[in-house]
Amino acid sequence: MTKEILLPSLWDDAKAAAMDEPGKLLYRSNLLGSDLRITNFGGGNTSAKVAARDPLSGDEVQVLWVKGSGGDIGSMKLDGFATLYMDRLIQLRAQYRSLDQEDAMVEALGHCIWNLNPRAPSIDTWLHGFVPQAHVDHVHSDAVIAIAASTDQVRLTEEIFGGALGYLPWQRPGIDLGIKLGRMAEENPKLKGVVLGQHGLFTWADTAKDCYLLTLEMINKAALWLEATEKRPAFGGEKVPALPAEDRAATARRLMPLIRGRIGRDEAKAGHFTDAPAVLEFVNSHALEQLAPLGTSCPDHFLRTKIKPLVVPADADDSTLDALLAGYRTDYAAYYDRCKRPNSPAMRDPNAVIFLVPGVGMISFAKDKATARISAEFYLNAINVMRGASGVSTYQGLPEQEAFDIEYWLLEEAKLQRMPKPKAMQGRVAFITGGAGGIGSASAERLLREGCNVVLADIDKSALDEVVAGFGKRFGRDMVRGVTMDVTSEAQVIAAVEYTVAEYGGLDVVVNNAGITSAAAVEDTTLAMWNRTMDILSTGYFLVGREGYRVLKAQGNGGSMVFISSKNGVAASPGASAYCTAKAAEIHLARCMALEGAPLGIRVNVVNPDAVLRGSKIWQGEWSQQRAASNKIAVSDLEEHYRKRSLLQRSVFPEDIAEGVYFFASDLSAKSTGNFLNVDAGNPVSFTR
Repeated sequence: MTKEILLPSLWDDAKAAAMDEPGKLLYRSNLLGSDLRITNFGGGNTSAKVAARDPLSGDEVQVLWVKGSGGDIGSMKLDGFATLYMDRLIQLRAQYRSLDQEDAMVEALGHCIWNLNPRAPSIDTWLHGFVPQAHVDHVHSDAVIAIAASTDQVRLTEEIFGGALGYLPWQRPGIDLGIKLGRMAEENPKLKGVVLGQHGLFTWADTAKDCYLLTLEMINKAALWLEATEKRPAFGGEKVPALPAEDRAATARRLMPLIRGRIGRDEAKAGHFTDAPAVLEFVNSHALEQLAPLGTSCPDHFLRTKIKPLVVPADADDSTLDALLAGYRTDYAAYYDRCKRPNSPAMRDPNAVIFLVPGVGMISFAKDKATARISAEFYLNAINVMRGASGVSTYQGLPEQEAFDIEYWLLEEAKLQRMPKPKAMQGRVAFITGGAGGIGSASAERLLREGCNVVLADIDKSALDEVVAGFGKRFGRDMVRGVTMDVTSEAQVIAAVEYTVAEYGGLDVVVNNAGITSAAAVEDTTLAMWNRTMDILSTGYFLVGREGYRVLKAQGNGGSMVFISSKNGVAASPGASAYCTAKAAEIHLARCMALEGAPLGIRVNVVNPDAVLRGSKIWQGEWSQQRAASNKIAVSDLEEHYRKRSLLQRSVFPEDIAEGVYFFASDLSAKSTGNFLNVDAGNPVSFTR
């Protein structure tokens, strides 16, 4: 167990030897941020005071390099650091008189920027600038915060660290706390750092390597002490047994769309589920009822997970969820009213972010998948803190008014206002069949560009994996998933839609696109050809449509289904009776579903392409040869033939179809259902009749 607890040093002297001081700062930062036991995503900050040349005077000056606002030390690059003149920071310190200057002092940091660096300084700049040592680390280690969140945190700090670390009580970060921290370091030269109450760990040293090693040393010391001292079993032991793994997953899949539909009516949200051992230990424990309402202690945890989680029974039905969610919103509004100040921003979304399900695990919802996942990681950090604190003392969360002042801090509000506006499909989830093909992947890209989470389904695993990997690099791995699926298999379709719900919490858009072609004169059409065409293009669309419809109905929040049919669905072609009949069936199925879905806000529409050759799998085989022979031309002349045949004399590409898909998937078509849209460059035989 000791080996699992201890953090190993990853510092490579040979690699560091080739770096300048800013490079070593980045190296150190990335190492610290690579392990969630050291700090959470976006949490903590690092700094170095570096000698540099003033770009105007040419004089040597001292510059503070410190993680800028909104960065993550694990993944940041060198441009993620703010750079400030140290002498100007000292001048601002001399001007500071009282707490009512705090926000003004943050604004004044703009006057300290070195070399016109566009990276905005964070509020924690002050906590680095006044410590005399050149290198400072601030991390949110679970082990140290467990000490900092205990009721007798002062005694424990002394007992565990033996005077190596000082202690400062909780205070909102700012210049006042920075001055106190700097003064403590100056007046106590033997100190190696400080434990900040409810907050985390500060360490300092004269070199980048020494600072890194010191941070690990202090975290390891706290972790080993907790492991040796904590009461067992954790959280008072098990009160509710964990369901079997399959039942946990099934319960989460049932609950997630029900919760998502209720909390996402004003703003779509993506979900995340985890039943990690530490989560189950907490949600199944005797202490859950006592600890969950206390919320988190560390401000970084709190900002990601809200004032407190919501506990949901595993067997909760519609009426139970309605009552629980309404109760949480009422409680949140009361918290806002109790704590608001005359200049507080308006109340934000009153819904919970974290949902704890005894016997099952933890569900989280946020504006996108990455934020939902990271919020769950933050609450897992909070669970670890509660385990440690309650195991050696009594856990205490952040005081309510302090929590509010952090959540509704005007500077935090200003940062939120500076963020880019949400994209049109942010938080929504789309399921696309035939996702590895030309139209499927183009439709996925169009939706991804608008912030939609996308699950691509395809029977061709190797092609699917390649497409998903490419989108993951461009849009982020959280945004896209792939699932191998045969649309003719009811079990595989059900499993693929369940996978989508498990990954993202629900569904908003279903794009029925998987297809094949078949061409033969009626007398040459075999029953096998007929059945295969119907199985994929008719039955496959039914199965996918039905499963998607069930999720949309359960959510109770509307949704959009888009069927990719064909010009052949409205205009018959000789030599393709099976294909034309199946495509016509798709259109009529869409109309039937539009009738049933309308009272639920579920829209069903159709896009009819024609002659989309580029990137299309169906044109890579016999179909192109058959179409070429039918028109008495070479296969290489097909695209030009179809271009000239169209009224607009233009070729139709997958991205053109994707625009039709986006139109029907988005709110642009909010008042359209039961319709079809021809994207064929103009073909009179398929004009709407």
